[in-house]
Amino acid sequence: MLGRILGRAGFYALIAALVVYAVFPFYWAIVSSLRSGPALFSTSLIPSRVNLGNYVAIFAEQPFARSIVNSLIVAAVTVGLSLAVAVPASYALGRVAFRGGTALLFAFLAISMFPQIAVLSGMFEMILSLGLYNRLLGLSLSYLSLTLLFTVWVLTAFMHDLPREIEEAAAVDGASPLILIWRVLLPVLSPAIVATGLIAFIAAWNELLFALTFTLSSETRTVPVAIALLSGATGYELPWGNIMAAAVIVTLPLVVLVLIFQRRIVSGLTAGSIKG
Repeated sequence: MLGRILGRAGFYALIAALVVYAVFPFYWAIVSSLRSGPALFSTSLIPSRVNLGNYVAIFAEQPFARSIVNSLIVAAVTVGLSLAVAVPASYALGRVAFRGGTALLFAFLAISMFPQIAVLSGMFEMILSLGLYNRLLGLSLSYLSLTLLFTVWVLTAFMHDLPREIEEAAAVDGASPLILIWRVLLPVLSPAIVATGLIAFIAAWNELLFALTFTLSSETRTVPVAIALLSGATGYELPWGNIMAAAVIVTLPLVVLVLIFQRRIVSGLTAGSIKG
């Protein structure tokens, strides 16, 4: 009995430690964003005075709202392109038997492990040759190298688990392969599509290296670049309050999306993990 109580207490203590480890940095960013001046360096967990000046400053001193819109556009286009290509590709890899299909799938996984810096120069030349430098579309196309392969991998695993009776019934009714994908399989694939789409959105929303390299003007600058380029008004002093306020603003939408779609994310990411 005592061992069971101690085991349960240890389990809950571990869960509490993990929650604090994961949540505390974001909580501290919120607290720091509500402080200014010397209060920024206080170790108090609760601000003695709430100051919204940092939130006002990041919108007044630079086109931060434009950067948010740019990030939304780039992330949405990236997700749309990734899913538009990944859904038919995963159908071909998961349902059509052809020589080298498994090797191709593992090649996708291996390529996705390449660091961004390894493909940066080649990607820059491609974007430049297409005339898409300093354009949001060029940024979205470059992000496909980060999102498309993972999206194809997850959707293919989900496609493997779908019963073939669904296709057979649709084929008996005269459905073409395109109708089968878009009208029959898409509703069934919705958990995996939501999971992969949200992960692709987060990857595009948070990406910095490509955004810093392929954009030049404030009109095309995304949120991570805008935060990275924040500088102090005097000397080399960084406006930590402004940086924390910007971090809170760009993190809240992701937190809300994850909380809304958490069940679909779990079911989508665990697709293909259980056979039989």
